[in-house]
Amino acid sequence: MPQTAHSQDTAADGKSSKRVVGIDAARGLALIGLLAAHVFPTSDEDTGAPTLAHELFAGDSAALFVMLAGLGLALLTGGRTPHQGRRLAADRAGVAVRALLVGLTGLLIAMLMPADPPANGILIYFALFFLLAIPFFRFRSRTLFLSAAACAVIAPVLMQRLYPVLPETSVYEHTLVTLVTEPAGFVAELLLTGTYPALAYMVFVLVGMGLGRLDLNSTRVQVLIAAVGAGLVALANATSHLLIHRLGGYQALLGSAEMDRQTVDEALVVAPEVLPDTTWAWLAIATPHSNTPLALASSLGMAMLVLGLVLLVARRFGRWLYPLTAMGAMTMSVYTAHMVALSFEVHYENPVLWYLVHLFGAVVFALVWTRWFGRGPLEKVMTVGAQRAMQRYVLEGSAVDAAPPTSENEDQHPRAQSPSGTQRTTPQPPGEPS
Repeated sequence: MPQTAHSQDTAADGKSSKRVVGIDAARGLALIGLLAAHVFPTSDEDTGAPTLAHELFAGDSAALFVMLAGLGLALLTGGRTPHQGRRLAADRAGVAVRALLVGLTGLLIAMLMPADPPANGILIYFALFFLLAIPFFRFRSRTLFLSAAACAVIAPVLMQRLYPVLPETSVYEHTLVTLVTEPAGFVAELLLTGTYPALAYMVFVLVGMGLGRLDLNSTRVQVLIAAVGAGLVALANATSHLLIHRLGGYQALLGSAEMDRQTVDEALVVAPEVLPDTTWAWLAIATPHSNTPLALASSLGMAMLVLGLVLLVARRFGRWLYPLTAMGAMTMSVYTAHMVALSFEVHYENPVLWYLVHLFGAVVFALVWTRWFGRGPLEKVMTVGAQRAMQRYVLEGSAVDAAPPTSENEDQHPRAQSPSGTQRTTPQPPGEPS
């Protein structure tokens, strides 16, 4: 999430401060969900049924995380009034540098992971999300929402139809080594075949950018976001149920796939690693992480519902959300520490205990670091790198660089309030999963 040093933002616009608290709190909730999805098993060893953590967080936490990344990019690039000219060029340069730094961090983390990693990292994908979002910085909400809708329809079809001809990879997690030794498989996985395929996940990025172009201070807009989100969840799942269980989709799945009934039933609860291309009926399932149109719509709806509700809660109870906002303001740092801790693989025997350890550690670290140092350690590196790129290659010597931004159009991150009422800065680069 972008941040500014202009202290007048908070004083002049308390609503803007509450909005930022809501966004950071939503990001903190997404982080809590990702921790759970990573630490807890997907299914029960004895019954094979999906765990509560999988049912609650699979797919939806990542969708919220990525959607908030898009929202952060929109705020960084002008908020309700997209930047133009040299400022737009500066934004693009800064985000490109962020993408490179985030991607490098993800590749380095992957080198620490075992051959069969306990969790699939999202940072490498985030780097590509940022790069793919750059051409959309100049657009307003309508164009962004329409582009997201197109992605939601086209990307799943491409993923299903192209998978058989795309190059395979020999690893679960790509590293700097496989970037050189398996470049074709590396690119194919990031775009279409990986855990968070960029062409499908751009739906969340583009919707987030569209939301960031709206007046997020407005109660009406906040209610509308929550209502549309709830409607999407209900509509997507009802449509999937109708197509699969009432209009012959289930029989098509059984008749076309080399799967028995139990395997098909499992695929309707836990997404298969590869979506079969034996029938179009597979595109009608709404299983988390299946990346079908209905699955994307369901996860997007849940992300919008959470964001809208948290923004509304922050209007009155923002101070009580402080632990969430502290984590949400440094998600890059917290997420990286979490992934490094997972690489030791000590959490399998007692996931409840280790989830609490990860969660408590994240909250304490975020609260203490924010209280004494403000910006998260990795967030600071990302921000400094991006700012230097913007100033050196685009804004250096330009009158634009000296022009004071307006708080509404720049939509920079104001100083947040700690529980004691003292001001602190909680900068957050645009939606980095931290």
